Amino acid sequence: MSSSAYFSRSGPDRFVPTAHVGGAWAPNEQHIAPAFGLLCHAVEQDRDRRRADGLLLSRLSYDILGPLPLEEVAVTVSVQRPGRTVELVEAELSCAGRVGVRLRAWLQRPERTEELAGTELPAMPPRDLLPRVASSEIWPGGFIASLDVHRRLLTPGRGQVWVHTDVQLIAGEEVSPTASAVGLLDVANGLSVRADPSKVFFPNVDLTAHLVRRPAGEWIGLDTTVTFGPDGLGLTSTVIHDLDGPLGALQQALTVRPRADLPERNA
Repeated sequence: MSSSAYFSRSGPDRFVPTAHVGGAWAPNEQHIAPAFGLLCHAVEQDRDRRRADGLLLSRLSYDILGPLPLEEVAVTVSVQRPGRTVELVEAELSCAGRVGVRLRAWLQRPERTEELAGTELPAMPPRDLLPRVASSEIWPGGFIASLDVHRRLLTPGRGQVWVHTDVQLIAGEEVSPTASAVGLLDVANGLSVRADPSKVFFPNVDLTAHLVRRPAGEWIGLDTTVTFGPDGLGLTSTVIHDLDGPLGALQQALTVRPRADLPERNA
């Protein structure tokens, strides 16, 4: 692939995906991970246009409303609950007038709490202790092929992954470490699988991430556990790391379907 970015800006609020955005379940559709990063970036840009106090993203809750073709998308941002120290912001990503992803994000004023900082969450093993794997052998699609992955699978549905990409989120545009990291989070469900994706369909319908600090560096660690229930429901739960340690957690609600039960499109 010749492009070095997931999106190129085509207007003030419009973006064109490159081949690097190709999905894993359907390579002719967008993988939702870069869209999550794009909406996070839009929220941060809107914040910086409106105010100068650097509110921090503490929660990002995404709903996936439908598949997105590899076509131009539009982004809108609106403040739902303004405030001096806390804000609730909503952002939407649409294609041809149809909303495909909606984000509701809480932003909070920074405070000096270094003396109180701490966690009992266990550390991830160092990246060099996890085998490097060929991402394109795990899943098809342009997005997965763009990733550098180190992974250890402990049991079905239990895995630890370090992931990184050299591909920019938006061509020629500076993006925060938070937006860059958020643009990788959705792979948690696909890199520590509980079932063979050629036999079972288990896409997530949402993703909610809670952050306790800003990510640092280019590598993101995902310490993941996947649970399937008896009625077609599933849950992917992940502690998010960078090289400095745990920085938050995410959950993804799954729809679990044996492949034999699906229409031909998903076979």
